[in-house]
Amino acid sequence: MRILFKNATLVTMNKQREIIKGDLLVNDSVIEAIGPEIVVPAERVIDLHDDLLIPGLIQTHIHLCQTLFRGLADDLELLDWLKIKIWPLEGAHDAESLYDSAQLGIGELFLGGTTTIVDMETVHQTEHAFQAILDSGLRALAGKCMMDNPNADIPPGLRESTVDSLQESVNLYEKYHGQGNGRLEVAFMPRFVISCTDQLLKEVSRLAKEKNVYIHTHASENFGETKKVQARYGLRNIALLDQVGLTGPNIILAHCVWLDQEEMEILVNSGTRIVHCPSSNLKLASGVAPVPELLKRGAEVSLGADGAPCNNNLDCFVEMRHAALIQKPLQGPMVMSARQVFEMATIAGARAIGHEHDLGSLEVSKKADLAVISREGLHTWPNGHTDVYTQLVYQVQASDVRLTMVDGQIVMHNRQLLTIDVPRLKQRSAGSLDRVLKRVGLI
Repeated sequence: MRILFKNATLVTMNKQREIIKGDLLVNDSVIEAIGPEIVVPAERVIDLHDDLLIPGLIQTHIHLCQTLFRGLADDLELLDWLKIKIWPLEGAHDAESLYDSAQLGIGELFLGGTTTIVDMETVHQTEHAFQAILDSGLRALAGKCMMDNPNADIPPGLRESTVDSLQESVNLYEKYHGQGNGRLEVAFMPRFVISCTDQLLKEVSRLAKEKNVYIHTHASENFGETKKVQARYGLRNIALLDQVGLTGPNIILAHCVWLDQEEMEILVNSGTRIVHCPSSNLKLASGVAPVPELLKRGAEVSLGADGAPCNNNLDCFVEMRHAALIQKPLQGPMVMSARQVFEMATIAGARAIGHEHDLGSLEVSKKADLAVISREGLHTWPNGHTDVYTQLVYQVQASDVRLTMVDGQIVMHNRQLLTIDVPRLKQRSAGSLDRVLKRVGLI
């Protein structure tokens, strides 16, 4: 099916970072043509009236399994947040509640123009979150959370053996990797050093190399976490990960707030992908990641909202704004330019997951993952003389997104989700949350 977008302002994010006034033609799942005026037959023509047409936003650290718990774990630091609230709640999931939690998150992501995520699920029943991803049309690199350390105070609902954790991860990879016309890819996802045994971390590294699989984990998010790692191993977090083979271009590390100079060099020299989660780091009082210095050294940094309970939304526009602003009081107004931040949410996200060849920019033959942004609101008006990157990072809100497309399928149009039954989801998810809360004794 051909869909022709007319009269757009295209923020291409191609190598020249061209801003083009014109049209874009989608043919099935790919972009077929871009130009000042495209005149071809199309089954559907959408006149954008100078709205912004942008690449679909890419968030490289999300927990869809946690969306159901939004607002239930506020005002705590990371380790208490995990052990007191999140781990017991995750461990109480059932198949339906996990599916509903994923769908809630996906709907919010589509409404905010996000088309691709890296998604760390909980320990068990991951296939139900995968099904939600496939049913909705989202693009994701996803995996089960791996937690095998018997000394980590893990609740019963999340416990697993090393052998079971590895085998289940491999089984999920073999069954689901590449499903949904390639929209779903599967990675290995140990939660973080504290919750994993040495054997698991080393075996994940070995298996990932053997099967050419990505690895996603948390690292150096919280000062207390880094101290626990150093006490256990006599090494700082990144040095330890490097020692066990968990650095490199196929490794995506979330947060990286507490780094010393040596660790930054390890990350840069190894080509390890880093995910900046500014809102989560602020809310959990984890700190401010040294992103400007990392970028200056040549590190690969992309953006993620993390989970709804440590952020309270999954809005990439909020993450972009925070990423730009939190560095300026200490490093000056020129640091973290709007264009640089928008790159982190698009083409840098594509590079993080090894898809810069087909995602992250509007170019012919790339996947038709895109979003349409209205600039008719008073908060974006007048817009005739404003730089589009400053509009996107400092002015635009998720509510300005009026169309989201993934793989050539329109999944949201005029603020209506087209692949998710919202009334049914609201009803189901309310019941799902009640069941989970009863299991943990909160109601």
